[in-house]
Amino acid sequence: MSNSKPENGYWLTRFCFQRALGFIYTIGFLIIIRQYVPLLGENGLYPVSNFLEVVSFWQAPSLFWIDASDRTLLILGWSGLTLAILALTGLSDAYGVWFSAAVWAVLWIFYQSFVNVGQTFYGFGWESILLETGFLAIFMGSSDTRPPPLVIWMLRWVLFRIMFGAGMIKLRADSCWRDLTCMDYHYETQPIPNPLSWYFHKMPAAWHKGGVLYTHFVELIVPWAYFIPRHAGYAAGIVTILFQGILILSGNLSWLNYITIVISMACFDDRFLARMMRLRIPEFRPDSWRRRGVLIALSVLIVILSIPPALNLFSKRQLMNASFTPLHLVNTYGAFGSVTRTRNEVIIEGTDSPVLGPAAVWKEYEFKCKPGNVARAPCLMSPYHWRLDWQIWFAAMNTFTNHPWFLNLVAKLLQNDGPVLSLLDHNPFPDTPPEFIRAELYEYHFTTAEERRSTGHWWKRTFVRSYLPPLSLDMPKFKEVLRRQKWIA
Repeated sequence: MSNSKPENGYWLTRFCFQRALGFIYTIGFLIIIRQYVPLLGENGLYPVSNFLEVVSFWQAPSLFWIDASDRTLLILGWSGLTLAILALTGLSDAYGVWFSAAVWAVLWIFYQSFVNVGQTFYGFGWESILLETGFLAIFMGSSDTRPPPLVIWMLRWVLFRIMFGAGMIKLRADSCWRDLTCMDYHYETQPIPNPLSWYFHKMPAAWHKGGVLYTHFVELIVPWAYFIPRHAGYAAGIVTILFQGILILSGNLSWLNYITIVISMACFDDRFLARMMRLRIPEFRPDSWRRRGVLIALSVLIVILSIPPALNLFSKRQLMNASFTPLHLVNTYGAFGSVTRTRNEVIIEGTDSPVLGPAAVWKEYEFKCKPGNVARAPCLMSPYHWRLDWQIWFAAMNTFTNHPWFLNLVAKLLQNDGPVLSLLDHNPFPDTPPEFIRAELYEYHFTTAEERRSTGHWWKRTFVRSYLPPLSLDMPKFKEVLRRQKWIA
């Protein structure tokens, strides 16, 4: 070690942070490899090529302006995964500061390229969190350089905006956060519940009220301690990590909670982490004038770009999960400003009957994770993210006309499109495609303990209304809509 006792430095902090962020990037690129082509490829639900026709490069900077073919999408996806594994294993920072910076920079550029043309399927707050955090990782240095405290403080500023922004948007956006009733609904109505969500939902009302109060404490009070050195900062980091752990246990929020834990590592220094980790801290090379200059320029850039997000935190018209630049450098965050009181689910059904009528037998499609079959247990998904399942949850909140991709999904199902079907769990028409597709809207609730004991079901549901009337590819108006959107020739 460079000293017999750990200094108040951040070598161990960086060691943990870089590998944990490499894990998040790995998950992100695995999702791209498996889902991007059916969602956004040449024949996807929202083709990137169509999107690039209506925006400029400066609105959506991306490498896909060069070529947006499926082949290029997959090449960049697999290349990104390879680099993410280098970061995860620590190989990225083992060959000097400039190699480390290059690996993290290319990771950031590649992922930025996917997000900026990902449209509604990549419109989630954690995409911006990953990009902002990934940008700062470029400047963290390699294992033989002294970790820059300035970047550690910038990460704390990111963490503050994530947590405090979430707390402020809750107070402003929904009365249930003020009357302490949000947790009466959240576990049941969140986008994708997991098996433990059922048990959390059954907790007594006093527990739920306490959960809201604890949420306000962690999101509104604790973040101020991120900037206090030593023990207060340690405590704030620990409380934040424990809070994120509870959220992981109670639902599927992709990698939102995981990346918040990764950023929380910036609350700890080597003096704290050395109690748990037995790693040799090497001697550091002196920082070059070029590296010092880059860090000073970075600090000036972050300070300037932080002005709009800082003002937004205290604005009565606070934005939630918004980027102020197309490069997602310094963003504003805020999760679950509003909590839905009722869970509605869109159930897609098909029939192979050539004629509609009482004799037609309708069979349900089953998605990877979203509730459908009432007997199926909620799934474990996070930190992975089934993006179509999330969008179906949003679609249930209004009509299909607010979600144009939904009609293209129906068209793909009417063709038994293989890539799109790979995003589903069960296709009831494995041999020949259905003649008609329709969608029905149901209200879902968790079963009671007695109902679950007697039936084995996790859910119960009630029919609400028709969501989409039966459609066939032979219908002229439907085909015209598909042509107008450039989804068919």
